[in-house]
Amino acid sequence: MARRFNVAIAATAAVALGVAGCSSPSSNNDTQGGGDSNKITTQVTATDPNAKGPAKEIEGARPGGVLNVVAQTTPNTLDPTDIYYVDSNEIGKTLFRTPTQFDIRDGKAVLVPDLTDLGTPSADKLTWTFKMQPNIKYEDGTPVKVEDLAYAIKRSFAHDIYVNGPTYQLQYFKDGDKYKGPYKDGDNYAGVETQGTDTLIIHLAKQFSDLPFYMTFPMFTPIPKEKDTRQDYKNKPLATGPYKFKSYQAGTSLELEKNTNWDPNTDPVRHQYLDGFKFQWGGDAIKSQQAVLNSNGQDANSINYDELDASLIPQLTGEKREQLVQGQSSCTIVWQLDTRKIPLEVRKAVAKAYPYDQLYKAAGLNDYVAETASTVMPPSVQGYEKYTPVADLAGSGAGDPAAAKAMLEAAGKAGFELSYYFDNTKPLTQQVSQIRADALTKAGFKVKPIGVSTADLRTKKGDYDAPVNMGQSPAGWCSDWPTGGSWFPVLFQTHSISDGQSWGMLSDKALDAEIDSIANLPAEESTSKWAALDKKIMELYVALPTYYDKLAVVKGTNVGTTTGDPTMGMPLFVNMYLKS
Repeated sequence: MARRFNVAIAATAAVALGVAGCSSPSSNNDTQGGGDSNKITTQVTATDPNAKGPAKEIEGARPGGVLNVVAQTTPNTLDPTDIYYVDSNEIGKTLFRTPTQFDIRDGKAVLVPDLTDLGTPSADKLTWTFKMQPNIKYEDGTPVKVEDLAYAIKRSFAHDIYVNGPTYQLQYFKDGDKYKGPYKDGDNYAGVETQGTDTLIIHLAKQFSDLPFYMTFPMFTPIPKEKDTRQDYKNKPLATGPYKFKSYQAGTSLELEKNTNWDPNTDPVRHQYLDGFKFQWGGDAIKSQQAVLNSNGQDANSINYDELDASLIPQLTGEKREQLVQGQSSCTIVWQLDTRKIPLEVRKAVAKAYPYDQLYKAAGLNDYVAETASTVMPPSVQGYEKYTPVADLAGSGAGDPAAAKAMLEAAGKAGFELSYYFDNTKPLTQQVSQIRADALTKAGFKVKPIGVSTADLRTKKGDYDAPVNMGQSPAGWCSDWPTGGSWFPVLFQTHSISDGQSWGMLSDKALDAEIDSIANLPAEESTSKWAALDKKIMELYVALPTYYDKLAVVKGTNVGTTTGDPTMGMPLFVNMYLKS
């Protein structure tokens, strides 16, 4: 389901390591510019049902000015129903209010109310009731109605039109596998109802304790039925947040201005310090980053959200160090091992021989944008625990071919064939593949790298019936929300194989049941259990963890203290301001 790997960020290193099938969103932050290191810290369980507006003021912030935001990659859509990737998701937070939202406190995501409370489940946990707060308006001054919330949910089932949007509702909501949205099946949908003027009720097909987390997605922002222009809605969606569209050229630029009908007293998270934003997409990432660092003229009022290019790191000294924005990500990058085709003792030998350090260096990774991984969940996820790494799964080390060869021979598997796809059109990806193949060959494996074009790579790696046994997609995953519920039920159950979103292609009924039992618990009870399951799955050697993605972008000298959003791996636009 999750497909939010940060396409807004230039992922050259990830592609070099074979991450063409990275999935997720929402999706790479807890420090601002400065400091010598950015070591990832542990995320804790966090909800605050009593949070109320207005948002806490940011020290030193001042009103006024327009922030320039530049990036190489263009957001694929700004229709809230269709938003899934992290760049459009982060932009959406300035435009769209949702039933619930995340407040970033000390770099960590805390679930708080927005348009509604955090919801109340029924005794059987199959019905959730959300109470809407009054006096919320759209940008045109018309009131937001609870029926608009219900309509937006129904609209999300038109997945033939909004093909990019999240799909958990198809699996978890009542009749979600049958209802095709209001355009085809009308408004009469059993999964959603309203009562009075302030009550939204969602009926589930099966328990979904993370529902309040899911409802932070833009697809839950209210849309009046009479103003739904379907495929054209993305060109001028109605805002409920602090900013609204001023002008938009799809694929090129977006200007936002203040939404005067946004009431800060009803919003516990967002600010409206800036007069507006000017987004510009399509320029060269390195040239743009250099301009921002130089900060001449309007470049001083700019931020670039492409991942920091390694060639610019030597400049980040003295005062320029303060122009670096760093923080946590929601992503873990791995190298997959197909458990259907590679026995456990062989998978352990692969891990023993794997040249983590050489691959990390060859791919151009650095400590600004990556940190070696040893778990399934990244540290930004509630329930992450930095347990002692499973043997040879620490994400680092030169590998030990001799020891791996001895393990293979002891298992009677000398000469075992390993095969994978790689992009044979680029020198960097060719080099990385050669390093991997050489190390595994020295360990006694027969290695068969299969070179394909960039255009074919994603499709080839996503074919679980293809004649390969490692390196399939998704080779990375990013949280849809920061709990284990957006990881384990998606990646490690039997259905994950047919969904095309499996790590290791596990098919174990006992594991399926264990994952379901944890997923059905309230978030505050499931957190510690996800950590234990994380280690249990790592012990199955389904994938070799390589790194946690991290936020590292540059800002102009006039851009105020900038925090990051660990749910997206993006700068937190709703907190930004200009110094003068």
